Amino acid sequence: MICANAMPALILPLVDAATHWPARGALVGLDLGTKTIGVAVSDPDRRLATGVETISRKAFKQDAARLLAIAAERKAVGFVLGLPINMDGSEGPRAQSTRAFARNLAGLTALPIGLWDERLSTAAVERELIGMDVSRAKRAEVIDEHAAIFILQGALDRLANLRQG
Repeated sequence: MICANAMPALILPLVDAATHWPARGALVGLDLGTKTIGVAVSDPDRRLATGVETISRKAFKQDAARLLAIAAERKAVGFVLGLPINMDGSEGPRAQSTRAFARNLAGLTALPIGLWDERLSTAAVERELIGMDVSRAKRAEVIDEHAAIFILQGALDRLANLRQG
């Protein structure tokens, strides 16, 4: 489902992107690592984020094709990308890389892309997995998918708070 001639997707901060998504419909959350992409999806009512898979990064077109297939399978209406902002609020190379990925993905889909501050998401997930006594090897396998869940759930919670006023 790569839309070569569609209008490029909007890339906006989460709260602004939400105004371009229909009231219902799943969102796909992504944690972009250098070697993997953690993927999570929400339910259509956007209450709960669930892990889907961890994609081993290959070439952008292959990775994007898998992400767009997941979005189509889940009837998603948008993407939420974790934006790794530095603790001082500045954007370093990883944030720039995420923005570049978002621009490239936007050229292949019309689904609006929301950027969500993911500061400390991987560290929080790592602590949680350690607390659950998950082995180092198993943590390495699931960390990105769990970080995607953490990112998407944080975004869903923020959107729910906005709806409640």
